[in-house]
Amino acid sequence: MTTQVETKLRGPDAFVLARRALTEMESAGIWPTPLNFELWLHYLGDPEGALAREITRLLDASDAFTEGTAEMLAAEYLPRGRLSEEIRDAGAVLNRELTSVSDAIAAAQKSQAAYGVTLADASANMTKADAPANLQQVVNGLTVATSKVQRENATLERRLESSTKEVARLREHLEQVRRDAMTDALTNLANRKAFDEELLRACDQADKDHSDLTLAVLDIDHFKRFNDTWGHQTGDQVLRYVASVIGRISKAPRVAARYGGEEFAIIFPGESATVVEEALNAIRVEIGSRALRRRSTNDELGAVTLSAGIAQFRMGETGSSLLDRADEALYAAKRAGRNQVCNAESMAAAA
Repeated sequence: MTTQVETKLRGPDAFVLARRALTEMESAGIWPTPLNFELWLHYLGDPEGALAREITRLLDASDAFTEGTAEMLAAEYLPRGRLSEEIRDAGAVLNRELTSVSDAIAAAQKSQAAYGVTLADASANMTKADAPANLQQVVNGLTVATSKVQRENATLERRLESSTKEVARLREHLEQVRRDAMTDALTNLANRKAFDEELLRACDQADKDHSDLTLAVLDIDHFKRFNDTWGHQTGDQVLRYVASVIGRISKAPRVAARYGGEEFAIIFPGESATVVEEALNAIRVEIGSRALRRRSTNDELGAVTLSAGIAQFRMGETGSSLLDRADEALYAAKRAGRNQVCNAESMAAAA
């Protein structure tokens, strides 16, 4: 659902969809809050999706569309809402484990304090014991108290061991949630948020180390025409194929991301423009050499081509400036006939 809507919102029909959302919200008496607007964009952008079916049901039933209803729908159907729910659940589990451990430690401290009193009493009584029977009674009391402390210590150890495992499981789950939040659902590449964060980090590192850093922006040629001809599902199939080639050639420390719609970006830490051009041409040639077929009908779709622009980091440059220069190189590749790689530095030298 989200990928389909995201594609529409980054295409030429985005404003049509936005205006339609506002018109239909007004017609239904729905206040245009940011959350309601987001819900309506998904509702209209993916009319066959689960969210659209639920909103249709609510409207048909003439149920009041309150803020609570909007929050419920967002939590259930929007990825960001589901992520928040995951984090809230993880917090509840962690809080429960910490409370349990705290209670166990408090009980152990109380038991140790009581045991200390028992030892003190035993010491006093032993000095007063004037017969073996009395001494035996003191020893027996110590034995019972020691056994009790040992049992409670063993219980505490088991509780701590169990909580340690649960916290480790929780940490692993939260790490998976974090990875999911940084991954594009359609292509399994990094998403825009992950790309923005990594580009900022990479620029800071390159500036600090005075090392090479090259950024590439890639775009599928004539993708809108392709989508209009074959439909969004086939378009998604093409996006996944292109992403698989990009991902295979962009192994760590390279970072490949779906930047938006049919546009991709790759960060090349420590690599020169020459090496990057070779990698991009390998991607471009491999993708263009394969004749694709529509999965559902086996119709031949023809070849898909890519255009790419690259820019090298300059000391003190921001990530947004680097991205702008790579974008300019991409547009130059498009103007020059597409299916090629254009270097921002070469453009500047020629100018």
